[in-house]
Amino acid sequence: DVSGALCISQAWPGMARTVYNDHKRFLETYLTSYPGFFFTGDGVYRTSEGYYQLTGRLDDVISISGHRLGTAEVENVVNHHVAVAESAVIGYPHEIKGEGKMLAFLPRNISKGYGTETLAAELQELISKKIAKYAAPDYVQVTQANWSNTHTG
Repeated sequence: DVSGALCISQAWPGMARTVYNDHKRFLETYLTSYPGFFFTGDGVYRTSEGYYQLTGRLDDVISISGHRLGTAEVENVVNHHVAVAESAVIGYPHEIKGEGKMLAFLPRNISKGYGTETLAAELQELISKKIAKYAAPDYVQVTQANWSNTHTG
């Protein structure tokens, strides 16, 4: 069981070869961090059985009052809650902290009787305990999915 950066050792068809008008940026972003490998920008977890699970973008970081926080780190904590099906964390400009954080999540259909306000407060508390108080989102948005229009089969 190990976590790290997802890097690829060989070229593949359709692989990007540069960034338009900024080849230096392409080299610095994808080829310099791990010499001899193409850095995808993704984090990955490999189980002891050899299965891989993408854990999120390593370059998707929010800077809150000087603390750098990966969005995937917060999403991982939220997604382990029994009442959460999916989540997303985004940063937004904040006058005092530099960046603020908003959490959007899709609740599961459970019969545990969670109200959305109660669940939002519970998620903020969970993030505060598992990561840090500064990691708790400023805003929590409960989302709804219209599964009949978005999924087939």
